[in-house]
Amino acid sequence: MENVLFARSQMAISLAFHIVFAAVGMAMPLCMVIAELGWRRTRHRDYLQLAKLWARGTAVMFAVGAVSGTVLSFELGLLFPRFMEHAGAIIGMPFSLEGFAFFTEAIFLGLYLYGRERVPPGLHLFSGVMVAVSGVLSAVFVTIANAWMNAPTGFGLRGGEFIDIDPVAAMQTPFALHEVLHMVLAAYVATGLAVAALHAYALLRGEETANAGLHRRALAIALGVAAPCALLQPLVGHFAGQQVAEHQPVKLAAIEQLAETQARAPLHVGPVAVPGLLSFMAFNRVDAVVQGLAEVPPDERPPTAVRPAFQVMVGI
Repeated sequence: MENVLFARSQMAISLAFHIVFAAVGMAMPLCMVIAELGWRRTRHRDYLQLAKLWARGTAVMFAVGAVSGTVLSFELGLLFPRFMEHAGAIIGMPFSLEGFAFFTEAIFLGLYLYGRERVPPGLHLFSGVMVAVSGVLSAVFVTIANAWMNAPTGFGLRGGEFIDIDPVAAMQTPFALHEVLHMVLAAYVATGLAVAALHAYALLRGEETANAGLHRRALAIALGVAAPCALLQPLVGHFAGQQVAEHQPVKLAAIEQLAETQARAPLHVGPVAVPGLLSFMAFNRVDAVVQGLAEVPPDERPPTAVRPAFQVMVGI
């Protein structure tokens, strides 16, 4: 195995582990705050029990996510030292801001967990809100670093060296908006549906009839978080596809394995090719021209595995 492939594989395994805890760390605090608001509005004990239960789960996920995220930060330097040598001054800012968001989340999570009877109710609720907000901000800043790698901005090149570095301009990469929205919505959908599934399963089993009201309220909160985000996600995905078509046309061609540059480019839905649909999704016009892989040297084309991987993601 080549060194670069080994490094990518190791980082992929670490990311696959970390992303579960990162997603839960973004979405669970929102469910927790909604339950807390329900308790303060109705004084129903089920909401209080849910807020405490989900707070404990948030704390565990936060702790594991913090450790696995630290591993990733070390891997960036150890596995990709030349990349960090050149790009560290650019993506260092979003990573630094993510550190601020991380410690903000840690501080307010501690206040929320241990301050229920020790701080004023308004401050306690504010602490929960800050946990939810700072968890999302952590994801925002890390995703911006990834977006910059897809569409690098904020620097010039001279003799292979980066010059005129502007970290703020780099954070305004055109890929930032759709990647951030896509990631946050995905975290809310995945976590909301997972939480809903657990409580729905408890209701279906009917073993804890005394807690049926708690499970119903939990199910309502979880689906209330997941359902709107699930409806918004395809719209964000469409916007993301158009950004890929504009800034990474070769990636778009690889996703569809489009061989030749053509107008009315087809999109395959399973075994069926729908004429003009790829052109429409990319440029909002069925007669738009979409670049094919034939314009790219064979050794510079993305691997063919891009297509089935993308289809699996869409299918999920």
